Amino acid sequence: MEMIIDFPGGQKVDAHFRGHTIPTDQPTEDSAPMPFEVFLASVGTCAGIYVLGFCQQRNLPTEGIRIVQRNYSNPANGMVGKIDLEIQVPPTFPEQYHAALIRSAELCKVKKTLENPPVFDVMTKVVETM
Repeated sequence: MEMIIDFPGGQKVDAHFRGHTIPTDQPTEDSAPMPFEVFLASVGTCAGIYVLGFCQQRNLPTEGIRIVQRNYSNPANGMVGKIDLEIQVPPTFPEQYHAALIRSAELCKVKKTLENPPVFDVMTKVVETM
């Protein structure tokens, strides 16, 4: 998949792919989430897609279900050192499916990619003005 990243002005940086645009910004203007916040949100939303799919396949209600994501920094380097995903369910959600919800969330492709990180190749290329 190819993504085009451009610079619409100020501290804004946008990603374009498949007809979508994800705007990002830095705190000075705060018109959009920061890129790192979008990255972190992709963990919880990806897990949410798997939890939602699990429930839909079994006709289980999703009302009242939510995921609370907690991100903890490693004080030694300031990087995220731990991410907790707490799947909150209402009292009426069948207990027999609690462990299966966890297994579903663990299938998240973003989580698996972080556990097995890709190789990065950053380069420059001179292109004609568009």
